[in-house]
Amino acid sequence: MKATAEHHERIAKLTFAEVYPHYITKVEKKGRTKAELHQVIHWLTGYNEAKLKEFINEKVTFATFFKHATLNPNAELIKGVICGYRIEELDNTLTKQVRYLDKLVDELAKGRKMEKILRSQ
Repeated sequence: MKATAEHHERIAKLTFAEVYPHYITKVEKKGRTKAELHQVIHWLTGYNEAKLKEFINEKVTFATFFKHATLNPNAELIKGVICGYRIEELDNTLTKQVRYLDKLVDELAKGRKMEKILRSQ
């Protein structure tokens, strides 16, 4: 599926606070923990729990969320299809970063081992 400009704009305007509860529900429903979710988010963005709470309270958009992130250099190793989009084919940086996070949450929920989720060279 090809991402459109409207799709990119919609992703940019979504707030982290809107999506975060869905991440928690998804991983906990499959027997994973909020702490594991935070570990995955920390690996990708560098954010600690206090920063996540701040972003949730401030209702920051994904554009702001990723603007301030220190993206893990191994994030580019995240490949595959998520929500119908092949991550490595996305040309919009923000959309790609959001899909990185979606993919990691999906892998966590599917029971993938943490050392595989937190990619290394």
